[in-house]
Amino acid sequence: MVEEKRHILICGERGAGKSTLIEKLLQACPRPRYGFLTKMEAPGPDGFRPIYIHPAERPRKAWTYTEENRIGSCDSRTHLARPEVFDALGVRLIREARPEGILVMDELGFFEAQAAAFTAAVLQALTEDIPVIAAVKDRKDTAFLNAVRAAPKAELFILTPENREQLLKQLLPRMKNL
Repeated sequence: MVEEKRHILICGERGAGKSTLIEKLLQACPRPRYGFLTKMEAPGPDGFRPIYIHPAERPRKAWTYTEENRIGSCDSRTHLARPEVFDALGVRLIREARPEGILVMDELGFFEAQAAAFTAAVLQALTEDIPVIAAVKDRKDTAFLNAVRAAPKAELFILTPENREQLLKQLLPRMKNL
């Protein structure tokens, strides 16, 4: 028996439009949103761009930017992750998902690789029945990301700038029928 592919994983290069595609798909989804969205801000005086995690159900205008939700920062060469934020806030946002909703994880990357509780919560969520839609960094050198892409209940869609509209049309009916 073939396992049902309940979860949607959007994988693509940086700038391919993963988050934009997820936003458009969520507009067609009748279910409440749970999970998280990430946002990279403009560089500070030190040249580093802070990255924050936000509850998926919270409107963007209500997002906050504090140390409690800053998951890390980066410049063009250096990445400074804060696994303790993933393990606290990230795990809580995943575990708050309810059966009537959809679990959004935008996005999953290598910053999380050292956050053991968070990576376990993500992999557990991918075995469950609450539908998941996630953006996944296109990195093959991270065991966590490889395990996410290999989740049996997940279907992987490769996004490129050339196939964005086609993929949107392909996935919209699926989102409306969740």
